[in-house]
Amino acid sequence: MRKRNSLSQIKLSDAQREKLNEEIRAFYLDERGEEIGMIEQIQLVELFEEKLAPVIYNRALDDARRWHAQAMENLESDYYALYKNLT
Repeated sequence: MRKRNSLSQIKLSDAQREKLNEEIRAFYLDERGEEIGMIEQIQLVELFEEKLAPVIYNRALDDARRWHAQAMENLESDYYALYKNLT
């Protein structure tokens, strides 16, 4: 059996990080009418990576598990639908 690697921390790619920085900058400007500095942007992204990303990741795993369970239930009923009547 293959051993799984644990995910100690979720990391964004450089492109994802830059896109998030742009979104943060735009949010502060549009919603609050404030300019936000680069250091504050970096701190917010790090906070998101550390605190929010694992919550979202775990939720996605739970959603995938529920989808898989439903798919297996459907497979089970589809399997029995293939049985022939023995009359």
